[in-house]
Amino acid sequence: MTKHLKGLTIFAALVVATPSLAAETKGAGSTFVSPVMAKWISAYKTRTGNDVSYQPVGSSIGVGLIRKAAVDFGASDMPLDPAELDKLGMMQFPIVIGGVVPVVNIDGVKPGQMQFTGQLLADIYLGKIRSWNDPAIQAINPGLKLPRVAITVVHRVDGSGTTFNWSNYLAKISAQWKAKVGEGTTVEWPVGLGGKGNDGVASLVSLIPGSIGYLEYTYALQRLDRISFGLVQNSAGNFVTPDAASFQAAASSADWKATKDFHLVLTNAPGEDAYPITATTFVLMYKQPKSPERSATAIEFFRWSLESGKPQAELLSYVPLPPALIEQIESYWQQNFEALTASAQPAKR
Repeated sequence: MTKHLKGLTIFAALVVATPSLAAETKGAGSTFVSPVMAKWISAYKTRTGNDVSYQPVGSSIGVGLIRKAAVDFGASDMPLDPAELDKLGMMQFPIVIGGVVPVVNIDGVKPGQMQFTGQLLADIYLGKIRSWNDPAIQAINPGLKLPRVAITVVHRVDGSGTTFNWSNYLAKISAQWKAKVGEGTTVEWPVGLGGKGNDGVASLVSLIPGSIGYLEYTYALQRLDRISFGLVQNSAGNFVTPDAASFQAAASSADWKATKDFHLVLTNAPGEDAYPITATTFVLMYKQPKSPERSATAIEFFRWSLESGKPQAELLSYVPLPPALIEQIESYWQQNFEALTASAQPAKR
């Protein structure tokens, strides 16, 4: 038996041996990943009988809760720097890839009809462009008759990995955005209204004619009766439809083996068909957790999700991780999860 398989066998035994503790396994964080996380948790419960709970409270709160060891894992769409992870005694790994899309509520504009450049999105969110019939918008949407309606900007009010990827992308495209606003899970918004979570932004855009917001793609698909997603110009100059294929095209350029602790951001990736605001959700856990048993359950849940949860991810237009990356993650667990590592060592006499 290889060291890798031996480790996973010990790992599974640890989970099975502690069913009462497994029922207490808790996670919190990213709303971006919440739709597929809910599907995975339900399917995993049916398969194993083990309960894993997840609260979609936003990436910043999720990171805060795992820092306090108030949950067994946190989920964030902004990866932590390896130096910070080392300081905290944590590990981090990706679980799924998706996209952040601009959404609008404009009468007569259907999903996929509106086109945006990164510069145009930055200027709208900077408050420089205030009406939908502005010549800068009309110039790249010559086939649309856009109304003389004021633009209402909607953004996240909570600390958000979706905001991180949105602002990170705008900072890569617009020098003014980078200098004035920058990037992060929270930023000082020049204009606009705030909604809590992807659901909060979706609700505001649905209710306000003339509004624009940004959402994880699955949330946009759930509201197509009220809002429309737009296309975004990528680094190759193409206006790309957001979908699993264009997220996959962006992800294909990622060199995960060249990173430490999987610290990699996929925005503005190269490629003719790459969607430019592609994002990854990462899980954060302690190497020496307060409860090794509950943390072992969490990792066993993610192992099952990565290996067997692809249908649920694809149904919701996320991109499942490729087999080579899953193998790399499982090796990373073996090297970094100390309860597992210790179990694999010979007992001292």
